[in-house]
Amino acid sequence: MPRKPRFILPGIPQHVIQRGNNREPCFFAEQDYTRYKEDLKTACDKFQCHVHAYVLMTNHVHLLITPLTTYSLSEVMQSLGRRYVRFINTTYHRSGTLWEGRFKASIVDSEAYLLSCMRYIELNPVRASMVNHPAEYRWSSYAANAQGKKDIMVTPHPLYTALDKSASQRQHAYRELFFHHMDTTLLHSIRDALNQELVLGRDDFKDKIEQMTKRQTRERQPGRPRINELVKIENND
Repeated sequence: MPRKPRFILPGIPQHVIQRGNNREPCFFAEQDYTRYKEDLKTACDKFQCHVHAYVLMTNHVHLLITPLTTYSLSEVMQSLGRRYVRFINTTYHRSGTLWEGRFKASIVDSEAYLLSCMRYIELNPVRASMVNHPAEYRWSSYAANAQGKKDIMVTPHPLYTALDKSASQRQHAYRELFFHHMDTTLLHSIRDALNQELVLGRDDFKDKIEQMTKRQTRERQPGRPRINELVKIENND
């Protein structure tokens, strides 16, 4: 089965996930998380990508990242893969692949879904029952976005900075978002768009992306159309 072509639209955020091979760990010790962040920062600086949110889980990684050129995202992930996998294999005397195939990515409609996607990413350790609150998990962007702690990886998105002119008030406004549970429908929308590598957005945004890329942005409906639906189509022709 041929690989699905990626959406390549510079300047539009993408939600990226990369899983460990066979869902096995890709981080084994504290130094590994630190090294991953350093390698990701190096690649983003070189190939022009901005990371707005991230979480490094034991066996997978989520990133909300904006590529600034056509090939930025692919080049960042390829460079990161080479450097980080080499480090892990050398450190732990292992060989072979670390990641489960290529990464998956979905384009994000910033105006409607950017902050929700950031929350989704930073709440991963809570949903996994690793912590009770995202502030308790060290390897995510929550401390930077919600508490103002310096993080080499995080570049604030304009919609995040628009929360308030004051940094402290902006962080307060961001923390307020986490007082509300994420709607189940929203959770499914984010997951489905990512796992199927489609578009997370409003209908008009999806229409715009389809026109720009000539690619399907929505989940294809299963099965053939029913007979009565075919009759309607023929009558309308």
